[in-house]
Amino acid sequence: MSSSHNHHAHTDSKLLGRAFFLIAGFMVVELVAGIATNALVLIADAGHMFLDATALGLSWWAARISARGFDHKLSYGYHRFQILAAFTNGLTLVALVIWIAIEAVTRLASPEQMSSELAFIVATIGFIVNIIAFKWLHDASNSTNVRSAALHVLGDLLGSVAAMLAAAAVYLFGWLYADPILALLIAVILSRGAYRVIKESAHILLEGVPDGVDLAEIKQVLSHTVPGVVGIHHVHAWALTDQKPLLTLHAQVEEKAHVQDIISQIKSVLTNKFGIDHSTIQIEHGSCPDEDDGHHHA
Repeated sequence: MSSSHNHHAHTDSKLLGRAFFLIAGFMVVELVAGIATNALVLIADAGHMFLDATALGLSWWAARISARGFDHKLSYGYHRFQILAAFTNGLTLVALVIWIAIEAVTRLASPEQMSSELAFIVATIGFIVNIIAFKWLHDASNSTNVRSAALHVLGDLLGSVAAMLAAAAVYLFGWLYADPILALLIAVILSRGAYRVIKESAHILLEGVPDGVDLAEIKQVLSHTVPGVVGIHHVHAWALTDQKPLLTLHAQVEEKAHVQDIISQIKSVLTNKFGIDHSTIQIEHGSCPDEDDGHHHA
């Protein structure tokens, strides 16, 4: 399992790095083209790409650093950096949504002319660049970190479509309002994605119980299927990343029970039935020593 995870981490890192250089490179092209054509839509999209490049760079760094393993300072390793990166990316998406909304309202109040033919060509190239980057990230593993980076690129893909449509509307009909209206639509789509990324990563950072892990069901199954177990309590589950759930529990067992066998059976059930392969189990004969401090069973 760990070798497959390391393979995923390495693939993620490589694809994120590749996408970062592609997006960052085109960002410069788009910025220069935006200034040359007086196309605010391209300058805005270049700003969008700058945020994307930052997000991708951050995610790439996180994927690389999380492969370091653990040390005496971070005993669980560096995996949480990926979640921290996803959370930061989510916040930058929120900032981007606010910026797009303000920019769109400003342009509705006072639209500006642009060199629509060149703007359309550059926007089309940007669209192709984003499709390539999104395809790379889509092929990577489904971690929150990569998903948040893909969301940034998806947002930029919509930005490129908006720039293409805006340039086409100006060229064909001289209609300058297409750009701000489409930009507001993008802001709405992006805000939903940003909310999802922030919610997922904040839940992990706050040591929330991982999705799909039911503590009541774990207590029930272990109490009834592992011979020698009298009761299960003090069950706590959290996650390093969305793919690395961890669990601790106390198991009250019969006096004559074979402790090692029970631990092996509990771990086997946790791994095979619940997909939790990192657990710490405290075995108890009689009352729980942690009850003396006034806490009740959890």
